[in-house]
Amino acid sequence: MNEHISRQLREAAGAHQPDRARMLARVQRGAAGPAPRHRTRSGLRSWPRAAIAGLAAAGILATGGLAMAGITQAPPPSEPTTAPARPSPVVTPTPTRAAPPAATAPATAPATVPTPAAVTPTSPHPTPSASAGSRTQNGPLWSAGSIGSHSNAYWSESDLVLRTGQPLTSLTVELRVAQTGGVRDTGNWRTLPADDFTVTVQEAGGALVYRWVLKPGRTVPPGEHQFAGQYNHATGVRAATGDGYRVEAQSTGGPATVWGGFTPAG
Repeated sequence: MNEHISRQLREAAGAHQPDRARMLARVQRGAAGPAPRHRTRSGLRSWPRAAIAGLAAAGILATGGLAMAGITQAPPPSEPTTAPARPSPVVTPTPTRAAPPAATAPATAPATVPTPAAVTPTSPHPTPSASAGSRTQNGPLWSAGSIGSHSNAYWSESDLVLRTGQPLTSLTVELRVAQTGGVRDTGNWRTLPADDFTVTVQEAGGALVYRWVLKPGRTVPPGEHQFAGQYNHATGVRAATGDGYRVEAQSTGGPATVWGGFTPAG
C-alpha cells in the first residue's frame, strides 16, 4: 500500500505545476513554527493512525523536496538588462565663419583742379623775341620773321610780318635764305599791291636773296603787311639759323630800320 501511495504521489508530483510563491511562503511558515494541522479526508478515517501519520509525513517530505528542488532548479532572477548606453554623438562645434570684411569704398583722390596757365595779355601784334644781333622794332616799325607752318622736308617758306604806325614813303624789304643745299626759288608774295613794288630774286654771298622796293611816288599805309619767299631745299628738316631779314623805311617821323631772323615753324 505504501508503494502504491508513493507511486501516486510521484505521478501527482510529476503532473503538478508548483506555485512557487505559495510553496516559498509555506516553507517559510514551516520554518517559523509548527506545521498547521490538516483535516483528514473522510476516506482516510478508517485507516490506522500510524498509517495516516506516515502518509502525512511522506507527503510533507515529498512536497517539501519538490519545493526545494523547484527552488534549487529555478534560475536566479535575472538582473534587469540594461541596454548599453548609446554613445552620445560628438558634436563638433561649427567654426564661426567670420563675416566678410565690409567693402571699403576706394579712396577717392581729391579732384585736381587744373591750374590755369598764366595768360599773358596778347596784343594784336605779339612782340617777337629779339635774338642777338637783331632789332625788331624801331620808330613806327615793328617786325617778326618765321618759317611757314606748311613747310615740309622738300620745300619751305620764309615769312615776314611788318607793322607800321605811320605812312611810309620809302620802303625796302630784303629776305636772305642761306644756301644749305638745294635751295632754289619757287616764288614769292606780299599783301601790298604788286604794282607798287619792284621785286628781284638772286643769289648773293651764299644766300638766296628776295628784295621788294617801293616804287617812287607810292605810299605804304599804316597797318600790318606781310612778305614771303618760297624755295625748295635738300630733303630733310632744314635749319634756318643762317637766314635773316632787313627792313629800311622812311616816314614823316624820319628813317627807321629793323632786322632779325626766322623762328622755326610751330
